Amino acid sequence: MKRARAARPRLHLAVCDRGRPRTDRGLLRAVVRAALEHGGRPGLRVSLLLTGDDEIARVHGAHLGDPSPTDVLAFDLGDEAEIVVSVATARRNARARGHALRAEVALYVVHGLLHVCGFDDVRAAERARMRAAERAVLQRLDLAIDDVDA
Repeated sequence: MKRARAARPRLHLAVCDRGRPRTDRGLLRAVVRAALEHGGRPGLRVSLLLTGDDEIARVHGAHLGDPSPTDVLAFDLGDEAEIVVSVATARRNARARGHALRAEVALYVVHGLLHVCGFDDVRAAERARMRAAERAVLQRLDLAIDDVDA
């Protein structure tokens, strides 16, 4: 007798991709699903904005009082997450760290979603838990990055 598999929650993902180059939608869906499953919030609605440094700096300044560009911003709106990623920052960091741009973008999306799922990276123990979760999600997706804190 076959056991019934639990149905996967439907993925609710809206993407606005203003980054250059564009990021593969299939990759984004897989990254978001894996991060939410790992974080224990698989049914969460996600809005994802992929953009450049100027726009993320405006959002950073408007919402967090820091008008400088950053890699990723994450906003937990209760039943929805809004994630903003700077593809320009990802491109620079991927080049400097010697790995694929798609892996760096995926890392930023995973990092933002893990924050929304309750992970933090302020204290050393929390940061170690966050980094382990990031590695686990990226390994599940067969994406390679080097140690973020190296």
